[in-house]
Amino acid sequence: MAEPIIVGVDGSPAATAAVAWAADDAARKGKPLRLVHAVHRPPYGSRPYPIPGLDDALSRAGGQFLREAEEIVRERHPLLDVSARLLEGAPARMLLREAEGASELVVGSRGRGGFAGMLLGSVSGGLPGHTAVPVVVVRPGRTAADATEVVVGVDESEGCEPALGYAFEQALLRRGRLRAVYGWRPPPEIYTGYFVYDPEEARQLRQVLDVGRIAAWRARFPEVRAEVEVVCDHPVSALVDVAASAAVLVVGSRGRSGIAAMVLGSVSRGVLHHAHCPVAVVSS
Repeated sequence: MAEPIIVGVDGSPAATAAVAWAADDAARKGKPLRLVHAVHRPPYGSRPYPIPGLDDALSRAGGQFLREAEEIVRERHPLLDVSARLLEGAPARMLLREAEGASELVVGSRGRGGFAGMLLGSVSGGLPGHTAVPVVVVRPGRTAADATEVVVGVDESEGCEPALGYAFEQALLRRGRLRAVYGWRPPPEIYTGYFVYDPEEARQLRQVLDVGRIAAWRARFPEVRAEVEVVCDHPVSALVDVAASAAVLVVGSRGRSGIAAMVLGSVSRGVLHHAHCPVAVVSS
């Protein structure tokens, strides 16, 4: 059986957007889609004022969320293999458990339990970097239906290879262009007046990435038109700006400057907080 795509469901606008994104991706890849809602019931001992009927109400609401999500999927892709699971437990833990046998995990940027001013919720923020499968975080109302361009963050390390593989596959399935972006942060000396920006250095760096990092993927995906861009800016700012209207922005879980003990690198975390398009974090 094909490994399914898992999508978290909670009835929020962000989760609804995630369901639509996951359904489209499952249809493109020919994968089954599994809708998951986790009912989190605190232990009775931790409830100072138990509410009669709360547990049944939570289960009924979860079932309703799943039915509404399935209707969205059926409307978009009537022939898609879709199933639903109502689980009990902490949402992040349940989603990570479901992802163990999956090909991809998709979640909304912020669920019903988040604060209105937060761009990233506790569940979506806690999943990337904790599973071996790609995690896609989707914001509501931010993705153009006809967007085909895929943006991927690159550097000189081999840690970006899994992200490149995922990005090239997305570009192929969408029949879109791929832009591999390297955010080049200038040294502190630039602010003292002792550093002069040399365009030739950026050109040489682009050539190194184009030949040493992208060429092999071009050979594997000859149908994909791939370009390399070196942007003189902080990597997070460079990626967010270039991917403003992208179908998806792909980053690795850790970059070349990551410490081995860190689960999620600063660039991938920064992109998750600031990018408006869907972001896919691929385990390095």
